[in-house]
Amino acid sequence: MRSLYVIVVGCGRLGAHLANLLSHDGHRVVVIDRKATSFARLSVEAFSGFRVEGDAAQPETLRRAHIERADLLVAATHDDNVNLMAALVAQRVFGVKHVMARVYDPAREETYHDLGLETVCPTRIAAEAFLGLVHRAVEEGVRA
Repeated sequence: MRSLYVIVVGCGRLGAHLANLLSHDGHRVVVIDRKATSFARLSVEAFSGFRVEGDAAQPETLRRAHIERADLLVAATHDDNVNLMAALVAQRVFGVKHVMARVYDPAREETYHDLGLETVCPTRIAAEAFLGLVHRAVEEGVRA
């Protein structure tokens, strides 16, 4: 497997976990977060990448993360607007070919796709998982 240069925006639970997994798999990872204290979520054992404190929607922050090297960027903050802005700056200003964004609001997902962004919507994924469990319960004869 080819090693990728990945920028992860947001070092919350998702961003830190993803950065740890990617780094452990041998990818070169840079994590950007507005708060330096968020970097404490990165694993001492698994994460061997770099940390950049700053606003990922600002071109200068992305330059400090060496975005010109990026094979892909994952915007994984808890804020749909921040994810959209960081993803669009990476895509439109710096020409990153693979840009992915977390989007909580399922109604926004189509807009992200129309802009050429790949998305993961935890709200939709969780709803589909629960719906599958409900269907299984109905099949097993549980009263609905």
